[in-house]
Amino acid sequence: MSQPQYLFKDVYRFKPNRATGGGSSYLIVRAEGNLLIDTPAWHEEHQAALVALGGVTHWIFTHRGGIGEVVPWLKVMQPAMAIHEQEAYLVNGPVAFAFGGDCDWAGVQLIWTPGHSPGSTCVLWQDILFTGRHLLPDSQGRPRPLQLAKTFHWPRQLRSVAKLLTVPFNRICPGAAVGLLRGAAAIEDAQIKLQQGWAQDGLAVLS
Repeated sequence: MSQPQYLFKDVYRFKPNRATGGGSSYLIVRAEGNLLIDTPAWHEEHQAALVALGGVTHWIFTHRGGIGEVVPWLKVMQPAMAIHEQEAYLVNGPVAFAFGGDCDWAGVQLIWTPGHSPGSTCVLWQDILFTGRHLLPDSQGRPRPLQLAKTFHWPRQLRSVAKLLTVPFNRICPGAAVGLLRGAAAIEDAQIKLQQGWAQDGLAVLS
């Protein structure tokens, strides 16, 4: 069975999706309408799980690599979709909200964190930060930016890390590399760990 895993506070995580390069997507179950973050793998078990949990009213993509199999999903659900305006053209479907910077939408805060990709965005809900591939766990489960072959602009990504240090959050749900969490639901005390890494080693530890 490939059911989404319940984490906490009505947050579920789907298993890594090959169509998004092993990315993990999340569902927030809320009275005001469920919110999907990035794209789960397309198959019947995930369809049934989303129906059982109340469907999806809003869908946010944290970066271009998290888009995945939009077309088949839109045959069974019609959520309002949001993505940064620089990457909206990559979505095979109607984008209801193409935003240009930090804003509030559908009861969450969208924080533009360019660097991994031009439109990379973190999603803040309560004290939980969904980071896509902007911040990922390292081998010790600490949040870090990673300079990859597909990184759009590394200095901008580092500036986006500094920006997040001013935003209050406690947990990080990363959009990939969840195996490095070693069974944990999320990176706990995430802002403290991010601040410690920055203060201790500055740009050196993040490069």
